[in-house]
Amino acid sequence: MNRKDAFRVMMSYARPYRYTFLMVFVLALAAIFADLLQPYLISILIDHGLLAENSSFSHVVGIGVFYLLLVGIVFIFSYWQANLLQRAGQGIVAQLRKDLFRHISNQSMSFFDRHPSGSLVTNVSSDTETINQFFTQVLLSIVRDGMSLIMIIGFMFYLDAEMALYCMILIPIIALIAWGFRKALRNAYQRSRSQLSRTIAFVAENLAGMSLIQAFHQEKEQTEAFTQHNRQYLKETMREVRTTVLFNRSFEILGNVSVALVVWIGGIAVLHESLSFGILYAFISYIRQFFQPINQITQQWNTLQSTLVSVDRLWRIFSIEPEVREPDEASVKQLDPERVQGRIDFNRIRFSYTDEQEVLHDLDLHVKPGEFIGIVGTTGAGKSSLVNLLARFYDVKRGSITIDGVDIRSLPGESLHRLVGLVQQEPFLYSGTIIDNVRLFNQEISREDVIAACRFVGAHKMIERLKDGYDTRLSERGSGLSAGERQLLSFARILVYQPKILILDEATANLDSHTEQLIQRALRVVSEGRTTLVIAHRLSTVQHADRIIVMRRGKIAEEGTHEELLSLGGYYAQLYRHSRGQISKDIS
Repeated sequence: MNRKDAFRVMMSYARPYRYTFLMVFVLALAAIFADLLQPYLISILIDHGLLAENSSFSHVVGIGVFYLLLVGIVFIFSYWQANLLQRAGQGIVAQLRKDLFRHISNQSMSFFDRHPSGSLVTNVSSDTETINQFFTQVLLSIVRDGMSLIMIIGFMFYLDAEMALYCMILIPIIALIAWGFRKALRNAYQRSRSQLSRTIAFVAENLAGMSLIQAFHQEKEQTEAFTQHNRQYLKETMREVRTTVLFNRSFEILGNVSVALVVWIGGIAVLHESLSFGILYAFISYIRQFFQPINQITQQWNTLQSTLVSVDRLWRIFSIEPEVREPDEASVKQLDPERVQGRIDFNRIRFSYTDEQEVLHDLDLHVKPGEFIGIVGTTGAGKSSLVNLLARFYDVKRGSITIDGVDIRSLPGESLHRLVGLVQQEPFLYSGTIIDNVRLFNQEISREDVIAACRFVGAHKMIERLKDGYDTRLSERGSGLSAGERQLLSFARILVYQPKILILDEATANLDSHTEQLIQRALRVVSEGRTTLVIAHRLSTVQHADRIIVMRRGKIAEEGTHEELLSLGGYYAQLYRHSRGQISKDIS
């Protein structure tokens, strides 16, 4: 999408507020006219009141009252206009943020592999706020100050056409200065915004991995790296400031020179009695006001440039289509959750994250309903890729994955994820109560169901020991709870959502032996009556599995029960001996 198309889409967000903007336009027009009428009123007071031989006090008072009335009109209309504009601008940006968040939420996992979270935070917060400023500041300035310029020129020509023509020489000079600075300003703002995004992304990444930074005493190194980012952002910001100041001061100097010329030319005309003193005063006032809207517009130039950059960035995000797409209406199929048996078939699948390297090679695996499958292998063997494909975070390049004979690509995402439950190595908990975290803020799931699920997996006693029990508020990522306690809550989450297929991705990898026993007990509970796939770092987790799949370099190397695989004396037996410390050599 090019910039013109992006702007057209952005302006479509303003369509519901078109009558509000029309009202703003009318109010601005009335306020500007009342404001610009004031110098003309003073010129009448000077020529026909103060300097006139037959002037009267009542005439002066009448003009003064009318002047005060104009000031009141300007205040009331400007206040009303500002409130309406802010209401429209905030409404537009609220809808834009909502659509952007929904669009990002619907993206495939490959999207998040390529886009740092800090950059996306900048898109949702900073870039949308810049667009809000476009509607509440830039657009207002273009309308209000543009109309001010037109009216000022109109008043000038009404007062004295010859003097007005002299003043019109300024317009090509102003246009030339604006054109000369246009490219430099755009480049400066773009570089500044890009560096800010990189800095925020760096901060977000470090905050997420702070425990690792402290564990390896990398605070100094990361602070130095942040200083480099910060210094570069300062450099780009100062470049932006210098360009903007030079641009604005050029107009300021031009305005002062113009006032001097008007005083000189008009003064000569007054001395020759071809121009009245009141009209000269009005012209001086108008020439000063002539540069006020120009200065206002130039002050908004940086916001306009930032808006252009933000629009480009946002619509680059909006233009990205999810790689994993919902099925079209013609091919969509449904599975009744109550009737799903849980048979899974990986039919000669091939998969790669990038075009350069294939991760899974012609893999064929068939899982019976209710079967407990353990998946083991060294790092990089393709274990997580296999279950990521079943959850449809990614799509296979070749072959197919079916549940009860139905290709998962023909199932709506909501239906698939109701059937397939996932427990990850690091369970994610949100800021909120334990109740909310277990039911994921779904009010349709009752408090009683949550408590029953927690009892079932053995988390109830742990929760009851907390100060506020189930109403205890957790901080981000559930800090304050141990890894095992967080994992128990994720098992309870699975129970309340009742999926037919359960995936555990290294769910016991970082637990001590006592906690692992608690998790093993919870696992036996939640896997009852479900087809279960368990990726295991510790082989003890899957020793009692119905079948163990041993993966190596993207293929199935061996499969069978724990005893069968040990009796083969093959790759699994080597892994088992290695896990028990009987051999020390690295098996890859």
